This record gives sequence, C-alpha cells and structure tokens, in this order.
Amino acid sequence: MTERFSPRVREIEISGIRKIFEAAGPDSINLGLGQPDFDTPQHIKDAAIAAIRAGKTGYTANTGIPELRNAISVKFKKENEVTYTPDQIVVTAGASEALHIVMQALVSEGDRVLCADPGFVSYAALATLAGGRPVGVPLDETLHINLDKAQELMKGARLFVLNSPANPTGAVESRESIRALVEYANDAGVTIVSDEVYEHFIYGKKHWSAARFGDNVITVNAASKTYAMTGWRLGYLATSPEIVGQCLKVHQYCQACATSISQYAALAAYTGDQSPVAQMRTEYQARRDLLVKGLSDLGFSLPVPEGAFYAFVPMKPALVQKIIDRGVILTPGSAFGANAPDYARLSYASSRDNLKRALDRIKKAKCE
Repeated sequence: MTERFSPRVREIEISGIRKIFEAAGPDSINLGLGQPDFDTPQHIKDAAIAAIRAGKTGYTANTGIPELRNAISVKFKKENEVTYTPDQIVVTAGASEALHIVMQALVSEGDRVLCADPGFVSYAALATLAGGRPVGVPLDETLHINLDKAQELMKGARLFVLNSPANPTGAVESRESIRALVEYANDAGVTIVSDEVYEHFIYGKKHWSAARFGDNVITVNAASKTYAMTGWRLGYLATSPEIVGQCLKVHQYCQACATSISQYAALAAYTGDQSPVAQMRTEYQARRDLLVKGLSDLGFSLPVPEGAFYAFVPMKPALVQKIIDRGVILTPGSAFGANAPDYARLSYASSRDNLKRALDRIKKAKCE
C-alpha cells in the first residue's frame, strides 16, 4: 500500500519533537516545544482587530502588503545593516513556508543541501521533499559549526542552511565564522539560506546577518519568535530579484498570500513599540541562567547557550526516557540529526517556576 505515496514523503518522519509532545501526560512540564510562553503584545493584537473591523480580510498581493514589505526593508537596514528593497521581500506563512519555497525553487533532484547536524528538524525534511540530499555538517565541541568540515563539504553542494542563533544548540556564530562561511559558499557557487528567526534573543554576543558578507544569500526570518506570534504564521524571505521571481512562483501556487490579518498585525509589530522584545530577552536570559546553574548543580556539563531559548545537554537516551517518564517533556538529540544521540534539547521558553519544578524532577530521575 505504501507504493501509492511519493517516496519523498515516505522517506521522512513526523517530527520527533511533536511525537514526544503528543505522547506526554497531563501533568507534564513542557520543555519540548520552541513556543514562547509570552502573549502577543497588545498593540499588535489591537492592529489585527482594527484590520478585521476595517474589512481587510481579502487576498493581498502575492508578495505581501506594500506597507509591511517596506517596514521589513527598513528593519533590515536599521537592525542588520543589509539593504533589501521591498520588491526583494516575499511575505510568507511563517519562516516554515519561506524555507519550503526556497527548497522547491532552488533544489533539483539529487542536489546536496548542507545543514548543521545537530540542526533544526525541518531543514533535512524540506530538502528531501524537494528531491535533494540533505548532508549534515558536524559541529565542534562548543556546538558551533566546524568551519573546516563545512568548507570540505561545500564543493558541489546547492544550498547551505545557516541558523544563528541555532536551534537546538543555542549557539551564536561569530562575525568571522559567518563571513568565512559566506566566502566559502561564494567560491563554491553555493547559495546560503540564513535562518535568523532567533536574532533578537542573544545574550552577551552580537547577531551578524550573512547577507552583510555576500550577495548569494537568502535571508529567512519571521515575527513568530521575536514578537511571540507563532500562531499568526507570519514570516518572510529576502534575496536577489532573480531568486525572488522563482520563489514567488511556488508561493503563488501553494499559498497565494500570507494571511491578511497577520500581515497587518506584523506591520504594527515592526513599526510599533519594541520594548516587549527587550523584556522577553531579559526574561529568557534569567531563565537560561536558572536552568544552566540547576543542571550544573546536578552534574551536567554543557556549553552555556548564547542565544535562542534552548539548552543542548549531554544526556544518555536512557536518562532522557527516565526524565520523560517523570513528567518533563524534552527532546532527544536524535530528533535533530545523526550526530547527537547522547544529547537532549530543553527549551527554557517556560516560566521560572516550571523550570524549578522540572529540575526537581530531573534530579529524581538522575538519582534512580
């Protein structure tokens, strides 16, 4: 019976993150999903309600409403020191759709797509769905991209997906590393896809956009994490006019346009009060410090996360299962590739009380 389905679909699995989450008990503490526990700021919700009342509920331009694309263009110039005109931006249904249409537009059958291993679960799956061959790029002992290995793998590849700050590791790549990766890719004719959705959640380091260092770059971002808007499904890609033209074809036929109401909400997000973002960042850093200290006190040794809201902790699968059985949802390292079976990802996008309770349960599981 399976022959009736596309091999591309049969070759991928449902996300390991979702499997763990859906199997959890009712009293479980959720440190599994990358879901901010903050509510969307009020001024953003008010803008959405105003858009509904004004009847802005129809299709928009395929690329997104002009006001939002202009606001994103301004954001790139101000925050990232990168120049993208509004015509170089396509608004999408989250960063997930942006990644999907990039893969569909640029990847041909058998093309190699490089991404960090361990790395975010979608990259390899989306490459496979596009007919490509995902190839894992190993990390070094500090959970940063191994530049020597990355350079070796560039030859003959089609895309390199760069994610900084990184999911699941929380690593933030340095200016020197990102510049080197962009230059390696340029020499090898490889397009960089730079996933920057966690750019505003960095602790003690600085975010560097890959597009600062080369033109053959596609920047992917979203309102989801920055403004606690995951359910609004609002993301975007920005790149050269040539690539935009091809991505737009896929976007038109699979999505037509991002949700109109979400676009007006995002317009308020990018042009309005930015203080909620700073408040979230401060709180995430406090939670990170609480979790890292608690894990260290329990005998775990881990690189301190530099960004995002994840800790990637050395942890044997048997202990991971004991912790899950104790009612703490966390994600085994095997969900993020082949290179980290003895790790687990813990999200600290949860309250300090939840983190304290989770640490107590982890302690009991460790002492069994």
